[in-house]
Amino acid sequence: MNARIRFVWAMVVAVVATVILGTTPVLAQKYERRDVTFKSQGLDCAAWYYVPAGLKPGEKRPAIVMAHGFSAVKEMYLDNYASKFAAAGFVVLVFDYRYFGGSAGEPRSMLLWPEQIMDYRNAITWAALQPQVDPQRIGVWGTSYSGGHAMYLAAYDKRIKAVVAQVPVTNVWSTYMARWPAEQQTGFLGWLAQNRADRVATGKINEIAVAAPEGKPSVWPLQEWYDSFMDLSRDAPSWRNSMPIESLDTHITYEPVTPIARISPTPLLMVIASDDVITPTADEKEAFERAGEPKKLVVVPGRHFEAYHGPKHDAFVQPQVAWFKQWLMQ
Repeated sequence: MNARIRFVWAMVVAVVATVILGTTPVLAQKYERRDVTFKSQGLDCAAWYYVPAGLKPGEKRPAIVMAHGFSAVKEMYLDNYASKFAAAGFVVLVFDYRYFGGSAGEPRSMLLWPEQIMDYRNAITWAALQPQVDPQRIGVWGTSYSGGHAMYLAAYDKRIKAVVAQVPVTNVWSTYMARWPAEQQTGFLGWLAQNRADRVATGKINEIAVAAPEGKPSVWPLQEWYDSFMDLSRDAPSWRNSMPIESLDTHITYEPVTPIARISPTPLLMVIASDDVITPTADEKEAFERAGEPKKLVVVPGRHFEAYHGPKHDAFVQPQVAWFKQWLMQ
């Protein structure tokens, strides 16, 4: 029986097994995923650690460090990216920030961008010390809020040799708050001040929903935001649809593209959506223009949350695989 006939016969057997037993044939795994933890400022961060199959003794591979966006946890489709990077031969570390998901820290879901930047730095350090990793070939990946983190980090942390920022936040104040009417700005800032006073007076941590149907209080009362978070969280029981209001105090100061020109000469890939109202497409393009070379912009037809799964996912992820291969594997 020649090789072609053996292959066809094996596929027939697999299909028959699927029909009769209701199972999916198991293909050879191209990587191993392990549950790990690392320390960040004294607290444990929960992570997935992907090791490509077939590493030879002593062999070291390039690594990619990843985390999710605003309030999100790794189970919200980050495996769709990490698995493809690992299958392409990269070691990958995907982690939850302190206070989120499987990681330690109280109060839960406290979102402070300087703390999340520090978690990324500590994740890079942990990855660089692993025996499977070449510390001279580390890339960083981020999406939405963490797309801003990835760019901010690459401007200052030159351990990073390539960066991918997917649908990134650029400047919270100018993108969102600056476009509000003056009375809305004043009311919002007064509400934050009152929350601080309540915290000092009572010790109580007041919270707000991350996402809610349009018309109900939440971080962003937009129906697309709510619908998308409900979709992303279906298989993420550790995600909390709530966060301390004081998170927003720090959130409004976030301007991750201010130092974007400093990313160069680290290679920057920005992958954005053509019709993005969450991280507006025009703001992303303007920020990209201020970045130095080498850089590349990919615009995928679609909207912000279509990046994570579904028919347009591959259009987002394939340029990212190619970018990391170009800059970390050569």
